[in-house]
Amino acid sequence: MDLGIQEKKAIVCASSKGLGKACALSLVQEGVDVIINSRNEEDLKKVKTELSALKSGKVDYVVADLNSEEGRENLISSCPEADILINNNGGPPPANFLEIEKDQWLEALESNLLTAVMLIKALLPGMQERKFGRIINITSAMVKSPHPLMGLSTSARAGLTAFSKGISKQVAVDNVTINNLLPERFDTDRQNFMTKMLMETKKISREEARAEITSTIAAKRFGDPEEFGATCAFLCSQQASFISGQNIQMDGGSYEGLI
Repeated sequence: MDLGIQEKKAIVCASSKGLGKACALSLVQEGVDVIINSRNEEDLKKVKTELSALKSGKVDYVVADLNSEEGRENLISSCPEADILINNNGGPPPANFLEIEKDQWLEALESNLLTAVMLIKALLPGMQERKFGRIINITSAMVKSPHPLMGLSTSARAGLTAFSKGISKQVAVDNVTINNLLPERFDTDRQNFMTKMLMETKKISREEARAEITSTIAAKRFGDPEEFGATCAFLCSQQASFISGQNIQMDGGSYEGLI
């Protein structure tokens, strides 16, 4: 299927590894010109080399801390006419609610709510004017099924979900869509971190920890980041223009609710 986005321009946040990188990869394969981003230039150089070898869409990078105004401005100025924006950022670690301090709440809101809002605000008018825009927020499956230890992450991301839903109804007439991808249990560095925590807590091996985690997944396996990237690319396609304001659950069928 030709997704109809060849030569479109995209900014993919936090894309030197994990799900962000997977999204950048899928878009480059479709002929999209992509700006990748991270705070680590060495990682970005490696990813740029890897993606450029596909000889499809053009790839460049911007070293920037998304949680700073300067970093966001640098990223926006690198591609002010972006047709596609993939919002992604590192999430806060698990924490007991009673031990969370105010500065941790503010940091979580900056990282997982306000950063995305500010990027959307900067790029949305241009998308509306050009009558094409695709905004994807990478949030978390726990937005719909919160866990008591993930309050920092789910609170901020639920706020972004509500904000995006409201705006999506306003801009659909301009062929601008805003959707959220809700991942859980993908085989990334984040999952390695969670595995190590389980190993240390239960004094078990890596294999035992991974087996325990995958036993809680309906598909009985971790998700492949490339599966995530492919879904992201489709939501950015011309064919997905009638899909907006949605939360796409990607958790191997584990979510128990109806909506």
